[in-house]
Amino acid sequence: MLRKIFILIVLYLSVSAQIQAQTYPTKPLRMVVGFAAGGAPDILARLLAQPLNDKLGQPLIVDNRPGATSNIGAEIVARAAPDGYTLFMATVSVAISPSVYPALAFRVPQDFTPVAMVASVPLILVVHPGLPVKSVQDLIRLAKEKPGQLNYASVGNGSPQHLAAELFKLRTGTQLVHVPYKGGAPANTAVLGGESHAYFSGMPPALPHVNSGRLRALAVTASKRSPAAAEVPTMAEAGLQNSEADNWHAVLGPARLPAAIVQQLNGALAAALAMPAVQTQFANQGAEARHSTPEALLRHLQAEIAKWQDVARAAGLKL
Repeated sequence: MLRKIFILIVLYLSVSAQIQAQTYPTKPLRMVVGFAAGGAPDILARLLAQPLNDKLGQPLIVDNRPGATSNIGAEIVARAAPDGYTLFMATVSVAISPSVYPALAFRVPQDFTPVAMVASVPLILVVHPGLPVKSVQDLIRLAKEKPGQLNYASVGNGSPQHLAAELFKLRTGTQLVHVPYKGGAPANTAVLGGESHAYFSGMPPALPHVNSGRLRALAVTASKRSPAAAEVPTMAEAGLQNSEADNWHAVLGPARLPAAIVQQLNGALAAALAMPAVQTQFANQGAEARHSTPEALLRHLQAEIAKWQDVARAAGLKL
């Protein structure tokens, strides 16, 4: 009797999921962004909103829930109903957090369903022009000549900018002092004013100052040069291998999101990211539109968790 009841429950859930997928979506979708308005995750989510509206037939509402390096937003999505109406614009932060936050209220990747990669967004290493360095090798030499006397800004402890600098320190054997700020704007201001010497900045806020000469760009953290700053070498070209730090962006849903809904969302994102207008808008933000299957995203997420765990452990980071 119990076995029959169990089979009926399984059949009911399966049929319900199929019906839901066939009618999905019937109301607006919410894209949770774990950072404040104006940052790259927010901008990219809003650039995708209209194309996804056109593809899915329902509006996509961007919901900014900043705090704790996006962990507040991630927790909201991890606890949401797996119905496809609450999504998360994740960044590399979601792969870093398990290594630096000892008591997260969610597990990565177990509490999420990978949907699709959407963008690759390299960081750019910038310094104040008053600092007597014109290349990555110059910065390494100066840091070794003055151990503990140079500092670097970040947007907060455990942020991609923080971990990128820690990776730099590990690869170069330098001693740079970490100065965390409460966001990208104050971190940029600190370097512009000479309060901080260096900063692994997001591309959009840094490029106007690089172009005006108020900041000096030394390298980008991607595997290839960015079209938004084609004259700036990669870390590898600057003589520093294995120092890539891609602040990728991807869409995740809550765990147990029905496969049919995942495929529908993945297809809509693929179509949106293939649009020339979207690719141009992304490029203007220093981002490269990049689509993936859910399976490829899961593999990437697992690899990134392992990578940043090694960096955090070597640097002794625990928040």
